[in-house]
Amino acid sequence: MLSRTLLIFALILPFQALFADTSLRVAGSSTVLPLIVDAAEAFKAKHPNTNITVSGGGSGTGINSALNGIIDIGMTSRRPTENENKKLQQGFEIIDIATDAVAITVSKAVIESGIEQLSVQQVADIYRGKVKNWQELGGNNQKILVIDKEPSRGTRHVFASLILGNAKARAPGASLVSGSNNEERSIISRSDQAIGMLSYAWLNDQARGIDLVLDDGKAVSPSKSNILDGSYPLQRSLSIIVSKQRSKDLQSFIDFLKSPAFSVLVEKNGYLPLNINSDA
Repeated sequence: MLSRTLLIFALILPFQALFADTSLRVAGSSTVLPLIVDAAEAFKAKHPNTNITVSGGGSGTGINSALNGIIDIGMTSRRPTENENKKLQQGFEIIDIATDAVAITVSKAVIESGIEQLSVQQVADIYRGKVKNWQELGGNNQKILVIDKEPSRGTRHVFASLILGNAKARAPGASLVSGSNNEERSIISRSDQAIGMLSYAWLNDQARGIDLVLDDGKAVSPSKSNILDGSYPLQRSLSIIVSKQRSKDLQSFIDFLKSPAFSVLVEKNGYLPLNINSDA
């Protein structure tokens, strides 16, 4: 009787597997998140048996969760650290899916007060607490609301590496610490005296990217053309991290992220697509 039951179960299991849902877990960078959410919806429309769950947490979370096998795809908006790279070389792959930049962002009122550009040194002095009032830089007599980001955020790593000289540098001049781009943009937009750091795609009329004066004296705006030609220095790749030993379903989703259809979603979200050489 037992052997017959096992035989029936063995016959039924493969049949059920044909209709079983596949689940892919994604987490990490809040900058990459809207791209993957849109991609997951588009992919699901053609692959209804594949469920893709997406959550944020920051690039550090995405990288570490992928390394530890907690998720299938880690999202990151910064390059891995040396220590992370050593671990990634043991069976993982980082795949670039779009281009972005980190804009030094200020409240609309700050630019309207007459401050249209800041040097790298001036931004560094603000975050180090050496400059505390916009009047010191030619603006209104207002205390600067300095917004830093959580240490795990890729945006902060890119910002701190160039502006403060070290991805892990402290920012003693910061008034508060934010998480996602959405949260930080909301704070900057509601203020008339804030400065922060946002992904290029998250700029709007109330939270504006200010021109950055480089060491050679040239002022460069965080514009699409300046990002593409490399003249704006705070640019970065948006990437995913996946195991080299991956399922067909995961590979199928990765192929979609390399396709022209995904390139359309990248532009829709305000980011810059990579060159597409495949019709996958």
